[in-house]
Amino acid sequence: MSMIETDHLTKYYGKSRGIMDVSLNVEEGEIFGFIGPNGAGKSTTIRLFLSLIYPTRGKALIFGKDCIQFGAEIRQRIGYLPSEVFYYEGMRVLDLLQYSASFYQKDCTQRLHELADLMELDLKRRIDDLSYGNKKKVGIVQGLLHQPDLIILDEPTSGLDPLMQQKFFNLIREENKRGATIFFSSHILGEVQRLCNRVAIIKEGKIIDIQDIKTLQKNNYKKIEITAEGLDEKRLCIDGVSNIQKMNGTISFFYKGDINAITQLVGAEKIKDLTIENLNLEEIFMHYYE
Repeated sequence: MSMIETDHLTKYYGKSRGIMDVSLNVEEGEIFGFIGPNGAGKSTTIRLFLSLIYPTRGKALIFGKDCIQFGAEIRQRIGYLPSEVFYYEGMRVLDLLQYSASFYQKDCTQRLHELADLMELDLKRRIDDLSYGNKKKVGIVQGLLHQPDLIILDEPTSGLDPLMQQKFFNLIREENKRGATIFFSSHILGEVQRLCNRVAIIKEGKIIDIQDIKTLQKNNYKKIEITAEGLDEKRLCIDGVSNIQKMNGTISFFYKGDINAITQLVGAEKIKDLTIENLNLEEIFMHYYE
């Protein structure tokens, strides 16, 4: 079952581009990554999912229902953590979270306290006394206290220290094991690679690739390093080779194609060392963008 489905989803702000013809499917139980630099269209896409803004054309379905027509019903089953969190500063943390819980047709009291304990959040403090990182913890508890079926995360770890980030990732994995589907938007590629099953790459408002993480690495370019006596990097200027660099007698480059072709090419040389490895997600991402 598709938890999220978009068909040529497009948003313009006047003449300015938001996103263009975004089509993707997120299946039930997935942890789906959505990556791109700031300004690529990640937050615009999420705001369309939540019917906070309306599309110029195209459509988005969540739980099989139109996001605009059934927005209020859909949001009952969604947990959302925005990249920036802003609250009524005069309220206590507990009052704010209890107010948030009142919007859901279930008792969230126990889960609220469990999450606050896990995130080391003091419920008695006032919002205006909290650091940015602690305000982010409030956002995490607020987004998860009703045990949503779909969790949408927009740059969720900004402001969290490394230890709390690890606790957060463990929490998200537990929510996924419980049955929640995760839509994880980030520009921190290591996080996406560690957490997600599939990933969509967005560039200038358009989806340029959607792949399983392992397939993306396996079928993409290889990173090759060769140390050999007298090897001229000009010999490596063949189809499929890019990003050639030479340093301290070692030549490194990216290669996409028949690996036998490149090994035969360098096989006649006196090789001291040869390394062939898959690119990590950050290197793949940079290659797409460059």
